[in-house]
Amino acid sequence: MNELSLITAFMLGLLGSSHCLGMCGGISAALGINSQANSQTQQLLKLVAYNSGRISTYGLIGAMVGFMGSQITMIPELGLALRAIAGFLLIAMGLYVAGWWFGLTKLEQVGAKLWRHIQPFSQKLLPVKTSSQALRLGLLWGLLPCGLVYSTLSWALTAADWQHSALLMIAFGLGTSPAMLATGFASQQVLGLLKRRGARMLAGSLIIVMGAATLWIPVTHLDHQRHMQSTHTGSQNDTDTMQHHHH
Repeated sequence: MNELSLITAFMLGLLGSSHCLGMCGGISAALGINSQANSQTQQLLKLVAYNSGRISTYGLIGAMVGFMGSQITMIPELGLALRAIAGFLLIAMGLYVAGWWFGLTKLEQVGAKLWRHIQPFSQKLLPVKTSSQALRLGLLWGLLPCGLVYSTLSWALTAADWQHSALLMIAFGLGTSPAMLATGFASQQVLGLLKRRGARMLAGSLIIVMGAATLWIPVTHLDHQRHMQSTHTGSQNDTDTMQHHHH
């Protein structure tokens, strides 16, 4: 199950990254095509450093929410509520990636308020001249308000295990990297594919299916509980009747 969820997280990043291009793509492009004087090796090093920073931040936030999740899920009902929220967020994200509904932008607006405090620090690191600057920029950029990141984080929260949650976020970050690296090298084929309407609709649909699957667990659990309760009350009534006859 865990390997499956890591592959899913990677696919989320990969398929959702058409959306990321608008936000993080610009910075990736700036790092890559910075100046012709830079050798390709230097460009690649900066891009890799930037993406490593970004993914490290995802991993760190993942570990934090996973730990929070593990505390919350000690109360089973809250654990189920968390899963339900994650399911709905994933569905919203699928609709968002497919371009069918943009409700998730509300979440990004909340994040944007936080980002205002971080942005000045990132400005200081521009233009990026060294790989270590690129790494620091990536570490900050990992906090950029992004519905895709938030949805994946909510999903990592339901994993309720700091290690697995961190791995989920890292897998997601790795999934977004091809698009980021492609933007850095302005690779038209990759970007063309990601921006294609069909590809986005397919990606969105897959994410919606994942959301539905995540929701399925709380629903079946409640059904199961109801069933258990009704059989329990049923047998309780039988016992009462038998006792009554016995008297």
